[in-house]
Amino acid sequence: MTGRVAGKVAFITGAARGQGRSHALRLAEEGADIIAVDACVDYASMDYAMATRDDLEQTVKEVEALDQRIVARIADVRDKNALQQALDEGVAQLGQLDIVSANAGICSVQTWDNVSSELWQDTMDVNLTGVWNTVVAAIPHLTNTGGGSVIITSSTGGIKGQPFLTPYIAAKHGVVGIARSLANELAQKNIRVNTVHPTGVDTALLAGLGGMDELINLDPSTGGIFVNTLPVEVVEPRDISNAVLFLASDEARYVTGLQMTVDAGCTNR
Repeated sequence: MTGRVAGKVAFITGAARGQGRSHALRLAEEGADIIAVDACVDYASMDYAMATRDDLEQTVKEVEALDQRIVARIADVRDKNALQQALDEGVAQLGQLDIVSANAGICSVQTWDNVSSELWQDTMDVNLTGVWNTVVAAIPHLTNTGGGSVIITSSTGGIKGQPFLTPYIAAKHGVVGIARSLANELAQKNIRVNTVHPTGVDTALLAGLGGMDELINLDPSTGGIFVNTLPVEVVEPRDISNAVLFLASDEARYVTGLQMTVDAGCTNR
């Protein structure tokens, strides 16, 4: 078997579409088997539809078309027990765990005074506590394997104070703290922990975020915070997946505690 992650098993949350599906396919292309989970549930606090069971089935079909094994389950990262059960079942079938992509996330756009309690809680529960639940479920399995790589999806908003996204920004800053702390705590177990920080990515999530232009027009001085340095407005999911692949592979065997930007220079402005 050849490939940069050949013989490894990757656990990916939010795997039904978007970046999660892209990560599953890129890792499968390089020889990994996949444990894929997604909640496949809508949120009343969000203005766009989430992934569906059909989306998750499509991920399964595309991974299997690459001649890799995949175990897919409906599991919500907010539900620690369901997440643990899904991961345990996947490891039981595939034999081990080497890579974790804590990717599941939601986002909304509004001014601070339009952040409802429900919206705040949903965002924290998925984007911050959900990441914690994912990593906690995975650590014993990674330890049993003798080490591994945890890759947490943050954002340019995990580095910059982008306006009109406060719950999202708070959570994405928070996961950097999780990663930096665990990178030190788990180093002696040979578990590496890093974050990836994309700029806008061409996914259903980004397409569902309406109203940002109108809010920037209320205060044009905020617009430059979102602008990339390179002459592109958004990047492709595969661009992020290539970063995930690198951090998952042995090429990054001494990379831990890193905030890796794939942001066309946005955080450098």
